Amino acid sequence: MSKVKLSKEERELLDSVESGEFESILTEARRSELEAAATNTFRKDKRINIRISSRDLIAVQSRASEEGIPYQTLISSIIHKYVSGSLRDIAANKKRQGDA
Repeated sequence: MSKVKLSKEERELLDSVESGEFESILTEARRSELEAAATNTFRKDKRINIRISSRDLIAVQSRASEEGIPYQTLISSIIHKYVSGSLRDIAANKKRQGDA
């Protein structure tokens, strides 16, 4: 398993957390609320088949590997972010601004 290279700031933060300088303020009620939201967000109850280029699939698999998640999970997350409005097509927005 490869070791992640941390910046100085990230290393300092990790050292602080590991030494106990930070204490969680997460309540049990909030934890339950967040777990329910995560479960509902990522519940997968439908299967689809799509055809994509080999190049795109390899790129998605590579990015997923960097994130440490399965590529199907990454694809599902991208679709969810797009339909929920938190992922936008920058190129399409630039075209619309240029037309105005």
